[in-house]
Amino acid sequence: MGEALGEALARAQREYWERTYTAHPGMYGERPSESAVQAVTAFRPGGALLELGAGHGRDALYFVRRGFAVTATDFSPVGLDQFAGRARAEGLAVSTLVQDVREPLRLPADAVDAVYAHMLFCMALSTDELVALVGEVRRVLRPGGTLVYTGRHTGDAHFGAGTGHGDGIWEHGGFAVHFFSRELVDRLAEGWGAPGSGPFAEPSVEPFEEGELPRRLWRVTQRKPG
Repeated sequence: MGEALGEALARAQREYWERTYTAHPGMYGERPSESAVQAVTAFRPGGALLELGAGHGRDALYFVRRGFAVTATDFSPVGLDQFAGRARAEGLAVSTLVQDVREPLRLPADAVDAVYAHMLFCMALSTDELVALVGEVRRVLRPGGTLVYTGRHTGDAHFGAGTGHGDGIWEHGGFAVHFFSRELVDRLAEGWGAPGSGPFAEPSVEPFEEGELPRRLWRVTQRKPG
């Protein structure tokens, strides 16, 4: 995927999500995703948690209610405003940051205990951008901190459908997805520990399904060496 195409696709996707969140407030409902419910079992209770691609905040609110100190990020100010408004209505303290994950994360090193991203990694991000993003995640995580992310994979029904942009990215119905191969998962886990050094030295990869299609995803858990 060339640089010009990548910039144009990123701009188009940002506009897509701004329109979508504006037209459909709370589009994913009030309940947390299955992935968020599963993720808390991998995180240190009560720690500082960064969510990437929080959208309108259904999972971020769940984490706050479970006692985490949450910073929610998204490249959509509309989605974050919806999340912050719901948090205020419940009297919950939250922090939000407008963040394009193609840019360095706006947090200092060793700032959080956990990073969570539900389907953010499988947005229209090139492999090089994903590698850079995982490097940034590792930077902001404290030693021993945990990353949990989910992504649609190459077994999904929409893989290969619609408009192909190269690098595993396919656009269907205006929504571009980077479909993950297992090789990509392993590449993003490089440097997160040597095999045999602990339970998360190699990534934990759990398949699951979501939605009516259904979307086929992996939930990946990996830990920064401590």
